[in-house]
Amino acid sequence: MSMAPRTDTQSPAHVADRHDLIRVHGARVNNLQDISIEIPKRRLTVFTGVSGSGKSSLVFHTIAAESQRLINETYSAFVQGFMPTLARPEVDVLDGLTTAIIVDQQRLGADPRSTVGTATDANAMLRILFSRLGQPHIGSPHAFAFNVPTVRASGALTVDRGAAKTRAVKKTFTRTGGMCTRCEGRGTVSDIDLTQLYDDSKSIAEGAFTIPGWKSDSFWTVRVYAESGLLDPHKPIRKFTKREMQDFLYREPTKVKVEGVNLTYEGLIPKIQKSFLSKDKEVLQPHIRAFVERAVTFTTCPECDGTRLSEAARSSRIDGINIADACAMQISDLAGWVRGRDEPTVAPLLTALQRTLDSFVEIGLGYLSLDRPSGTLSGGEAQRVKMIRHLGSSLTDTTYVFDEPTAGLHPHDIQRMNDLLLRLRDKGNTVLVVEHKPQTIAIADHVVDLGPGAGTAGGTVCFEGTVEGLRAGGTVTGRHLGDRTALKETVRKPTGKLPIRGATTHNLQDVDVDIPLGVLAVVTGVAGSGKSSLVHGSIPAGSGVVSVDQGAIKGSRRSNPATYTGLLEPIRKAFAKANGVKPGLFSANSEGACPHCNGAGVIYTDLAMMAGVATTCEECEGKRFEASVLDHHFGGRDISEVLAMSVAQAEEFFGDGEARTPAAHRILGRLADVGLGYLRLGQPLTTLSGGERQRLKLATHMAEKGGVYVLDEPTAGLHLADVEQLLGLLDRLVDAGKSVIVVEHHPAVMAHADWIIDLGPGAGHDGGRIVFEGTPTDLVATRSTLTGEHLAAYVEA
Repeated sequence: MSMAPRTDTQSPAHVADRHDLIRVHGARVNNLQDISIEIPKRRLTVFTGVSGSGKSSLVFHTIAAESQRLINETYSAFVQGFMPTLARPEVDVLDGLTTAIIVDQQRLGADPRSTVGTATDANAMLRILFSRLGQPHIGSPHAFAFNVPTVRASGALTVDRGAAKTRAVKKTFTRTGGMCTRCEGRGTVSDIDLTQLYDDSKSIAEGAFTIPGWKSDSFWTVRVYAESGLLDPHKPIRKFTKREMQDFLYREPTKVKVEGVNLTYEGLIPKIQKSFLSKDKEVLQPHIRAFVERAVTFTTCPECDGTRLSEAARSSRIDGINIADACAMQISDLAGWVRGRDEPTVAPLLTALQRTLDSFVEIGLGYLSLDRPSGTLSGGEAQRVKMIRHLGSSLTDTTYVFDEPTAGLHPHDIQRMNDLLLRLRDKGNTVLVVEHKPQTIAIADHVVDLGPGAGTAGGTVCFEGTVEGLRAGGTVTGRHLGDRTALKETVRKPTGKLPIRGATTHNLQDVDVDIPLGVLAVVTGVAGSGKSSLVHGSIPAGSGVVSVDQGAIKGSRRSNPATYTGLLEPIRKAFAKANGVKPGLFSANSEGACPHCNGAGVIYTDLAMMAGVATTCEECEGKRFEASVLDHHFGGRDISEVLAMSVAQAEEFFGDGEARTPAAHRILGRLADVGLGYLRLGQPLTTLSGGERQRLKLATHMAEKGGVYVLDEPTAGLHLADVEQLLGLLDRLVDAGKSVIVVEHHPAVMAHADWIIDLGPGAGHDGGRIVFEGTPTDLVATRSTLTGEHLAAYVEA
């Protein structure tokens, strides 16, 4: 007797199928204002809102952070002791969470030994391949690793096996590594430019040294050379004998007496290396950092020719290709070379390597090479490199969290990224994306719009629903979703030109171009076409060029907009002058710090394998200063009240009245110009979003006396509503007599340009050529390039 199968209408819903939502109730992280939302699982949800509205606070610092913390808690206490401790986010209820995989825009490590190959599994697999198939055979995979030095050791090894069995065994150990011994796997060797240390036409007595801070009357620097008795202080340095030059530059530390005081004399080069070059460049004062950048030169290692590998590693080949050649190939070409290998003994390895290399090509990074230093990748490229390992994953029902995955992508490449996001969703995963680009918002199943403003004016849910609902919803994002910037009817006339001749940096193919000055010039092209190589690698340094790139801002939780921009300096001086005390009292990192929390404002308690706890300091109540400092007032406010102000409030406070401080007001004006009027002066830099950090950097550089501003994707992290404000800022810079050169993909910036330089036609060795020069109107009219087609579609939509 056969039975008809039960249909869905007959079967009761299984209890496990109720958990199809991620529920967030009462989230209060950073500026989130006690919000509650429900996010559908196995769908693509896009989070939008102006920069600083709370998107990252909700997605990364609440949902993803709690998921990671709960996973860590499943390990034993012993294992948790070796893991980073994560605090529970400030939220009442988080329900329905799944394992979160975070793919953010944090830069990959800038260590000189880190490359695209080492940051992924590609290098490891390539090393195994060469150790198996390379001829001549030179050893294990370590023999092809530029991070592994060759080690040899021999000696006696004592083995304890009870009193009667203890004996010494002679052992010899050898490990063959692939590291170049000259550059130690860095590919470059550093040298000191002596012309930056002294003027050899002068004597020491005449002030030959050009090193910052070396005063002629200092015992510890100049006088120890002049009065050591080892050198003639009145002889020009260029006339020193060979022995004097050796003593002057390289002498080992030697005790000498200067005016009866025992001092140590040391050669100039080791002294400079110890006093300047051994410190992290980022912590040096600006004028010292500029000196170090001038004085230290990096040249390609002559022994390995920049490959980082030993001669033995370079001697082993597969069909005439060594591992250095393979790593230097464009990844799309390397994928073709691997596809041509047919060796059954390593078939699984070839399949895995092929899959990884194909993922690079699929994700739009086929133009990279495996030997590309990871620190040179942009934020968008770094994020896509991190995506590689997840593309072929068999995991389902996980939550993927992306931070602007389209950053740094040409409109032509965004469709490819959209397809990848949809593919991850279609495998049964929950995909959460923080995004500003309309093309990516359009593919969302669910949209959460945060705002309405930034900072304290944001942190609430303005809209939750479909894309169509967002367009009709009347929120800031909904209103701007259909924004189009019209082409200019008239463009500015150039006042000069910046000639670039024979540019060959990276993939540039002997490019000659004149970049017009006195106008807004936009350099565009698909990702990997050579834009940054042209702008950052070919424009001559100096000559009044101010470059604002995408490099990350260095700063701890003690750093804030006031310290980063130099704003705190005039404020401290104003407080000190008004109260007749030292400026150091008004720094929470110096004399004025609360002694209980050392100026941090909070007490951090480490609970070993459990999440650490941060509690507001009871002594200063989070104000960071000791009580006596807060008795000093300026304009009726104490220093903690000033640091709690927003930029807009402080601009008004320092603008007129008894608190008028022109130096502080100028800096605050620049911060307001770049759209950061809502930031609090004392807000830790670690809480700022990527877009906020870049605009903070732009505001700082606007103070420099440069005539040419070079900006690298200034719209990164900007909401559609903020792009209009950025265009106004660029116009003001040009109208003030500056030349502005922008590397950009955003169609609104292209449409607003006076002149466009388009590179391509493709990426890597398929790019590196100028495919269009002219006005945006001409580019749209001819539609001769990918950029032209997308810009025409944008302005005609």
